[in-house]
Amino acid sequence: MLMRISLILAIVAALAAGVLNVVVVRDKIGALTADRDQQRSDKQTAQQDAATTHAKLNQTVSQLNQTKQDLADANSKREAAEQAEAVAEKKADDLSGQLNDANKQLNDAQTKLAQYEATGLTPDQVTKLNDVVKADEKAVAALNDENTVLTREVEHLKTELAYYQGTNQDILLPADLEGQVLVVDPKWDFVVLNIGDDQGVIQDGQLLVSREGKLVAKVVVRSVDKDHCIANIMPGWKLGPVIEGDIVTPAHPKPAT
Repeated sequence: MLMRISLILAIVAALAAGVLNVVVVRDKIGALTADRDQQRSDKQTAQQDAATTHAKLNQTVSQLNQTKQDLADANSKREAAEQAEAVAEKKADDLSGQLNDANKQLNDAQTKLAQYEATGLTPDQVTKLNDVVKADEKAVAALNDENTVLTREVEHLKTELAYYQGTNQDILLPADLEGQVLVVDPKWDFVVLNIGDDQGVIQDGQLLVSREGKLVAKVVVRSVDKDHCIANIMPGWKLGPVIEGDIVTPAHPKPAT
């Protein structure tokens, strides 16, 4: 009987030890599972961080390449502006020489005409001499007009050159420049203005758009023709809707000389 009781107690003790082992093993399995899940989560987070870092690196490289390209373009424009200015200045110098020669010829012709009239030349001779004087006057007027155009072109080129060289970050426009909005495209945010090269407008120049004395927007000139230009509304400067008839004035006027 005592032996049976001992056997039963041994069996109970074994069962209790087995249950305890199961509980311990289950706790260890749970801990291992939680640790595995945490490592998996950490790995996913690390992969996401790596992907984000890679994307930012690619974006930085792209921006750097774009900056290099913009710098190369700016240098090309600066060199082109320098060459164009040199050509325009040479042409202006040549034209000034031609203008001086024409003025001298005109003065000589007028002097000769006065001399001939004083000496009593025939009407036919005086008429011919008058024709010569008129022809010289037309030539001088044409040269003056061309000189005015070239002078304005030289001023434009000097302004652009200063912009590309970095000595002046703003394109300066004539202080008395004023125009109106002719056409508005609200979809693409561009406008057509009734001022152009003849009035002193320069590409990349900035203009303020106003209505009844209140600022509406700021635009930057993208293309210039003889008597009109096209400009884009600058981001962040559209304070209200731009409409036809709005007034435009220089954002950066030339200082008075």
